[in-house]
Amino acid sequence: MTHFGIISPAAIGHLNPMCVLGRELQRRGHNVTLFGIPDIEEKVMKSGLNFCQIGESQFPLGTLGRKYKQLGEMSGVAGLKFTVRWLQEEAAMLFRSAPEALKLIGVEALLVDQVSTAGGTVADFLNLPFITVCNALLINREAGVPPYFTPWSYSKGWGARLRNQAGNFLIDRITQPIWNILVQQRQQWQLAPYSKREDAYSQLAQICQLPAEFDFPRVNLSPCFHYTGPFQDSSGLEPVSFPSLSFPWEKLTDRPLIYASLGTLQNRKWEIFHSIAEACLGLDAQLVISLGNPNSQESLSLPGSPLVVPFAPHQKLIERASLIITHAGMNTVLGALSSGVPLVAIPITNEQPGIATRLARTGAGEMLPLARLSVPKLRAVIQRVLTEDSYQKNAFRLQEAIRRAGKASRAVDIIEQAISTGKSVLAHPKDYNC
Repeated sequence: MTHFGIISPAAIGHLNPMCVLGRELQRRGHNVTLFGIPDIEEKVMKSGLNFCQIGESQFPLGTLGRKYKQLGEMSGVAGLKFTVRWLQEEAAMLFRSAPEALKLIGVEALLVDQVSTAGGTVADFLNLPFITVCNALLINREAGVPPYFTPWSYSKGWGARLRNQAGNFLIDRITQPIWNILVQQRQQWQLAPYSKREDAYSQLAQICQLPAEFDFPRVNLSPCFHYTGPFQDSSGLEPVSFPSLSFPWEKLTDRPLIYASLGTLQNRKWEIFHSIAEACLGLDAQLVISLGNPNSQESLSLPGSPLVVPFAPHQKLIERASLIITHAGMNTVLGALSSGVPLVAIPITNEQPGIATRLARTGAGEMLPLARLSVPKLRAVIQRVLTEDSYQKNAFRLQEAIRRAGKASRAVDIIEQAISTGKSVLAHPKDYNC
């Protein structure tokens, strides 16, 4: 059996799917240790994984809450730049702290979140095999695909390709500090230089939470890239979450349920919650709003008196809902589609616009950009998704695609094959003469 290490950002949306993979590996007899900052230790330990604390001097206890608060008040490019600075700090911390910790614990292979790009270099330095895991929207680029942080639709035209090229130039500028750290560290450790950004990803296997049917058409993905569908716990619970709170189930009525959540990061945009509540006025439905923070002391006075809770049993509410209103976080979107529930997406920052535009393209939901958000527009979109059968049918279609993709079990099959053989696991072996 293998001792796996996990390197992931401290955000719940990345930790939850990683811990699902970790628990499936444990179930198959492997040893799994997640390496992270002090703020996530208690949550990871409760998930059942081993935990090794790193980065205490750079990220002392309480840092995560402050960063959550800052990011929760941002949107657009400002939020994206904040996230990049956060990942830059994480990369520097990993280079300082991770190698010694990994050696001390005796890790034999790594699972590295795609946005924790330092993890691959750490693995190369220690001569460890590693797998890239795309927990958020995959950031693999190609000329015909809009950059992940944009709401741009897919098009084969030359104008779209020029637009995509400009977008990729912008994201290269924004993420240049992270790239510089990688280049410098590889030089210092006398590792082969990267010639392009994709060199930071595993050449054994890259696994992604999406079903292929949700993504834009791709022609240049690595031969070892796999769409496996979401990494979800079979219990329907999030393995790394906030402490469970008592949810007032008795207050739910027999009316169709609309569940609104802006996740655990972009959850301080009170004006969006207000717009959602006002847009649902007069609908024959019950609105439940989760603030995404069990410690929230906010007292929101919202139109229509919706049921507002600090934190909710996310997936269990999704399963009872007729419609999800979301910021287009990956885990919320995939959780809804796994249950065949259509969505209305109001993307705020980071990769959310890219997720939302893919959702709209599938026909399983609609996107309303934050810049165009108004109560009349939102009400019209909600009514359309609630009443037109096509959205439900397309949500069911995506639900079936997710089932076929294999989810966490298929992802771990790929991980085990890659590590046990030391060879690339090809997505379509018949297409390659290897």
